[in-house]
Formats: sequence, C-alpha cells, structure tokens
Amino acid sequence: MRTVTSETITRTVKNLCLRANKFLPSDIKLTLDTALDYEISPNGKRAIHSIIENYKMSQHTSLPICQDTGMVVVFAEISQDVHIVGELFEDAVNEGVRQAYRDGTLRKSVVNDPLNRQNSEDNTPAIIHVRLVPGNSITLTVIPQGAGSENASSLKMFRPSATREEIISYVVNCVQENKGKSCTPLIIGVGIGGNTEMCTLLAKKALCRDLFTYNKKLYYTDMESEILNRVNRLGIGPENMGGTVTALAVNIISYPTHVSTLPVAVNLGCHVTRHATEVI
Repeated sequence: MRTVTSETITRTVKNLCLRANKFLPSDIKLTLDTALDYEISPNGKRAIHSIIENYKMSQHTSLPICQDTGMVVVFAEISQDVHIVGELFEDAVNEGVRQAYRDGTLRKSVVNDPLNRQNSEDNTPAIIHVRLVPGNSITLTVIPQGAGSENASSLKMFRPSATREEIISYVVNCVQENKGKSCTPLIIGVGIGGNTEMCTLLAKKALCRDLFTYNKKLYYTDMESEILNRVNRLGIGPENMGGTVTALAVNIISYPTHVSTLPVAVNLGCHVTRHATEVI
C-alpha cells in the first residue's frame, strides 16, 4: 500500500491547471503548424498564423492561451493500492484549483448557483470524475474547458438501427449549426454508446486523445476520417473566417450500450482544447 498526501494532490492539481491554461500540448501545436500549410484561404491562413503567434506568446509570457480559462474538469485514475492521507480527495483537488486561479491570475468563471449567478470567486468547485484502477499511483488529467465548447455540445438518442451515415451526418450538422459558438479550427470529441451521462463523458474524454494516436478500432478510424473530411468541406474555416481547415481532428470513443438505444454525443472543443496530465 502506497501513501499519497492530500498536499501532493493539491500541488499537482495547481501545477496542472497552470500548465493547461498557459501551454498548448505539443500534438496540437504540431497539428496547427501543419494546418497552416493545408489552409488555402488567405483569411484562413492569417487566422491560423495569429493562433500560432498567440500560443508562442503565451509560452514566453506565461499569459493564458485563451481569455476564457474555463471550468476545471478533473479525470482521476486512483489505484486501489493507494492510501490518501490528510484532507478528502475532493477538497484537495478544489484547493489546487483555488490556488492556481488565485496565484496564476486566471479568470474565475464559476458561479455558485446556475440561477442566481453569483461568482464563486475562486473557480471552484471543479467537476471531478474518479475511476479506480490497478496499481499504486494516481493519474490526474485537468481540462479547463471554456463555455464555447460547452454551449456547442450535443446529445442525441438514435434508434438502435441507426446507420453509420446517420451518425456521421449528425456530427457534421452539429458543426454547421453551431458555427460561431466555438473557436475554429475544432477538435471534435464524439462519444458513442453507454447511456446519457456516459456518452457525454466519452465525448469530453475524446478531446484529450493525442492527435497523432489512431483509434484502436479501424471501424471508428474510418468514421473519424470521413467526419473530418466532410467538416472541412463546410467552408467555415479558421476563426469562422472561411477556409478549408474547420477542424484539426475527430476523436471517437465508444462504449457498450443497451440493446434498445444508441446515444451519440458531440463536444466541439476549440483548437486550444487545453489539458495536462501527471502521474503521482
């Protein structure tokens, strides 16, 4: 049995929040660099060039990549042979978020109640998803996701007999119908299967998959390519200014589902879909 202190968890979450908000993952940076060559629209090229200059400036100045520093989502894989001492795990995570948004001078966007809209003043509470796994470590992934992606999210319950084409068309239409709600070029997360809450969770987790990692299921690899090609033919382009690079990638995660249903969820993450992971 390995012991991990709550102070370690707090410190790790704080560092992950700061890193995710101020440093773009290398796979996204490389994909943006490649997109600059593929984009044929002059306006689109200028938009991508501005995006690249923005993330480079963030690296040198430690300013946030995006002014919307998001609501923090934490995916925690806690090994069964780990014993956490000190504060409760959830309290330790929220304290890390609190310190990061205070010390990093990050925009605080969380309201205490969805109707009275009073700001919590420290960007807590975080949304925490915990999964027990074998081993003796804790893996923490932090996603500070802004409102644009959330407002453009979608869930549809298909008939079990729904075709591949129906699902692809649904995802493409989500991009078309939400033009302007999320900053393009997009990273499109798609969840297929499970139930309503699992499906939307899969779509969010899909945003974190390395853009150079292929889907383990060839059937879904082909769907990802088809959706990406069709989205990029919509002509929306970078920063919604027209062009051929409306999306950088499409990532699908599937899960077993009930025989009588077929849920599909879409999360339209923007090009600064920030996330950071650390193992403690």
